[in-house]
Amino acid sequence: MGVVTALVRASFLVNAVYAESGRQFGLTPQQGQLLCVLMPQPYGMTELGTMLGLAKSSLTGLVDRTAANGLVRREPSPQDRRAVRVALTDDGAELAKRFYADTCRRIELLPASLGDDDRDRLAELLGRVVVDNDVPVVFKEPDAL
Repeated sequence: MGVVTALVRASFLVNAVYAESGRQFGLTPQQGQLLCVLMPQPYGMTELGTMLGLAKSSLTGLVDRTAANGLVRREPSPQDRRAVRVALTDDGAELAKRFYADTCRRIELLPASLGDDDRDRLAELLGRVVVDNDVPVVFKEPDAL
């Protein structure tokens, strides 16, 4: 299998994990991603759009639906009173922790057939691809939260 095919199929595999975890917790994959992104701190709408790769209207709809479920809230930005940022509610933070832990557990199982050295090498190579392409920090290391 070539690198293009492997990366595309791996992205489908990870997206399937998000979908499976989301179903367990009553979230869409996008809502799960939003909760994970917001775990460390609130973000402004522009930052969230960039991080999640969503147009303004799509992000607004995602935030609206997630807020309607009581998981996020809009709050004034401390730097700019005209702007808002999105933060987790207490219920959202609790659900985010559970969703995040479940998603990490499921993703950790994906390379189960690899030995420790191969897993480390896979992490190193994928990490380089991510860094080289300036991928936003949309999912933090478990020990970084």
